[in-house]
Amino acid sequence: MEATPVGREGKENSTDNYISIEEFAKVELKIGRIIAAERVDKSDKLIRLEVDIGEERQIVAGIGKAYDPEYLVGKEIVVVANLKPAKLMGVESRGMLLAASDEDGKPSILILDRQVKPGTRVK
Repeated sequence: MEATPVGREGKENSTDNYISIEEFAKVELKIGRIIAAERVDKSDKLIRLEVDIGEERQIVAGIGKAYDPEYLVGKEIVVVANLKPAKLMGVESRGMLLAASDEDGKPSILILDRQVKPGTRVK
């Protein structure tokens, strides 16, 4: 009989969601330094970020209800660098920043606790 993983709430977790180490290795997580940030017109949720990940990238993130753009400039974050580009409200996004959401849905971005060179691969 195979053991079934149990989460913190005591609910059984399905192993159907598991990925192999080979699949995970395809995800390029890199350190990015936010060099500019501004709200996307006609959106209270979206912020357009210019991020240095060893090259400059534009990323659009739904963090506008939790963060002022001015606060974000200079922060070092974790970016998924190899996502297919997507358009959000007509603005192209070429990556995704990592964030968690609390029980109210308010995002909290992952910010490094010390400086790391932009473009450094997260392992």
